[in-house]
Amino acid sequence: MARQSTVAAIPIRRLPSRRPRFGEGPPGGGREAPVISNGRLAVLILLAGETMLFAGFIGSFLVYKLGAPFWPPPGLPRLPIQVTWVNTFVLLSSALTMHLAVRAVRRNRLARMQVLLGVTALLGTTFLVVQGSEWVRLIAHGLHLTSGTYGATFYTLIGLHGFHVLCAVIWLLGVFVAALAGKFTAFRYAPVEICAIYWYLVCAVWPVLFYLVYF
Repeated sequence: MARQSTVAAIPIRRLPSRRPRFGEGPPGGGREAPVISNGRLAVLILLAGETMLFAGFIGSFLVYKLGAPFWPPPGLPRLPIQVTWVNTFVLLSSALTMHLAVRAVRRNRLARMQVLLGVTALLGTTFLVVQGSEWVRLIAHGLHLTSGTYGATFYTLIGLHGFHVLCAVIWLLGVFVAALAGKFTAFRYAPVEICAIYWYLVCAVWPVLFYLVYF
């Protein structure tokens, strides 16, 4: 008859679990990933500040516009609404191409992302060129920064937006060059997404300005 071997069971003593104290990291010394990256948080703070800036200027513009007996004042050239309609379509189209570029890099379609970023920069540049040419025509027809409240508010408010579009285009060109250099993949594309968030802001503000200023 075979002799059965017996192994004494060794009791296992469980150590009491302890929650990490305030200021300690998770157990094991690991670090939890932040809910939102520093870059995204920074651009969101920037967007909040820019929104308040535009809100202040728009509020001042409305005070002047609603308090004036005639707006625009007689004798001053009218704003080019037809051309600005087309230019508005150009800028809003750039928001779509930027969105498609972000979606392309998320899917690791890098060549498509590069093309869409280039198209977005081209549309933004076109918007600025058209705006600049219309400003030259308005100045030639007698609408200056010193043409009363109407001229001052127009050039200040629309110029402020144009400056933001210029900054967005320069930023986008930097992202575009980095994309051509192969800096982004489906796992590393935060600069593209952060630039897109700012681009959406300048695109979203413009329809509001177009309605308030040009009508």
